[in-house]
Amino acid sequence: MTDAVGSIDMPDAQDEAPDSKKKARKGGKRAKKGPLKRLALFYRQIVAELRKVVWPSRSQLTTYTTVVIIFVVIMIGLVTLIDYGLSNAAKYVFG
Repeated sequence: MTDAVGSIDMPDAQDEAPDSKKKARKGGKRAKKGPLKRLALFYRQIVAELRKVVWPSRSQLTTYTTVVIIFVVIMIGLVTLIDYGLSNAAKYVFG
């Protein structure tokens, strides 16, 4: 029978290390860097993530935009009809 990954029966290898009793530094790696270096790292990570994005082509963008606009127009019409119906019902009930 094999244990599941992360089972509490099987400790991690890093927990068994003899030097694991060393005092851990608070803050981790961020404690070394100043606020400007952390800000620069943050922006570099943003740029790296944006490079991974699969951008839509012009035709896909046009299609998506058209679908969204049509959906919004339909929803506006639906809400307008419900509002008009409820207002007439309120006028009928309350005079």
